Amino acid sequence: MPLLKTKLALRDLSPGQVLEVMATDAGSLVDIPRYLEKSPHTLLSQSEADADRYIFLISCGV
Repeated sequence: MPLLKTKLALRDLSPGQVLEVMATDAGSLVDIPRYLEKSPHTLLSQSEADADRYIFLISCGV
């Protein structure tokens, strides 16, 4: 679900805007970066806030 919500949120942003995604699904650690590799968007950072919360900063592409 975090990947779907990320895709939808990115559609509403302008190029250059930054989206912060907070997820609790460990699958997001693979799913979100893999999607971004094939998209015009850029993963700026990925971190673990704690044992079960992950934060991604994504720059919106074209």
